[in-house]
Parts: sequence; structure tokens; C-alpha cells
Amino acid sequence: MKRTYSHIDMDERRKIARWRTAGLSVDLIAEKLGRHRSTIFREIRRNTFTDAEFVDLNGYYCVTAHDMACERRAKLRKLARFSSVRQSVIDRIMHGWSPQQIAGRMRLERHPVSVSHETIYKFAYSADGQAIKLWRHLPEHRARRRPRHARRKHGQRFSPELNILRQPDTVADRKQFGHWECDLIQFRKKF
Repeated sequence: MKRTYSHIDMDERRKIARWRTAGLSVDLIAEKLGRHRSTIFREIRRNTFTDAEFVDLNGYYCVTAHDMACERRAKLRKLARFSSVRQSVIDRIMHGWSPQQIAGRMRLERHPVSVSHETIYKFAYSADGQAIKLWRHLPEHRARRRPRHARRKHGQRFSPELNILRQPDTVADRKQFGHWECDLIQFRKKF
């Protein structure tokens, strides 16, 4: 089976619907599609058409399943749906708050609709946020967002003369106070 995840497309939904009407088991369908059986179970459970009035029409249909899946994925983000929350976030960013501070304050105040700092960053760098130049008020003032897991290059943390490999021979004996690495560790005292 493949290690990378990809959404089920229309062709796979057609095969699932055809094999379900033929009476094949979910395990066999999963094996033929090269997917995990839980993926097929989830697909059938989430995208099965049900109608209370016409019970005979209930079942898994590929076109209906595809429409249901696309509709779920097309839901608008919170800041696009709730204008009051969006305006509150914009005002706080304009006053110098960071997205982490805004998200934390919303959780602390038990706001009915709270958003994460990542949602706020995505909004700030979206087309709506770029239109009002919201990025200028963010902590780093970048017009474009860096890749999420990009690391900064810091160089050497310690100068070469402080390297542990260059310690004097008296330190290796560890007979004096201060020559133990654990001397600098502080532990919580229980009273």
C-alpha cells in the first residue's frame, strides 16, 4: 500500500459503488484499490445517501458521494463565516497583538467562536488579509509567509573557546565544586 495519503477521487468512488452493488466485501474493495480498509469504511459511512421519505433510494452512489465530500471540504473558514470574529481579530492585530495573544485571549475569555493562531496567520496571508495589508502589523512584518517548518540558521551557539572538548585537565578529575555538569541544574524543592 502507498505511504502517502491522497483523497479518494471520482474514479475510485465509481469502483466502490460498482463493487458494493456486486456484493464485494469492504476488505476486498480495499485490497483492489490499494487502500486501508478503514478508509473504505469511512468513505461509505460518511458519503452514503439517506432519505427518510424514500428508504428504497438509500445507498452509496458515486456522484452523490463525490458531491457530499466536496461540499464538506468547501466549508468556509471561521474568519470568513463570522464577521464579528473577523473584525475583532483585525482590530487586535492593528493594535499590535500577535496571533498567539489573540487566540490565547479568546480561549481565556471562553469566546463562543475561538480560532487558533494558525487560522489567524492563514487569514492574514490570504487574499483578504493581503488586501488590507494585515501582514504589516504582524510581529515579523513579512509580506510573504515563510514555509511552516523552515528553520533559521543560528550559527554556533557557543564560542570555540567554551567548547567542552577544550576543558582543562583539572575539570576531568571532578574533585572541586563546579566541575560537575549537574551543579547548574536546579530542582523544584518540596516543602
